[in-house]
Amino acid sequence: MRDELRDASGRLLGWTQDNGGRSEGRDTNGALKGWYDRGPNETRGADGSLSGYGDLLAALIVGSR
Repeated sequence: MRDELRDASGRLLGWTQDNGGRSEGRDTNGALKGWYDRGPNETRGADGSLSGYGDLLAALIVGSR
């Protein structure tokens, strides 16, 4: 399932998409910004570095603008 992230004016910022036990966050161009793994409850950036605990994908997408 794909959940779109939009700003106050309705412009697409990116989306998250569930892929089994892991969700991916992508920008408007489809570039991977990071992923959230429910097992260890970790969000990692596109380079694999730990961004934090819990689902922080929206912050990765919005913060990359």
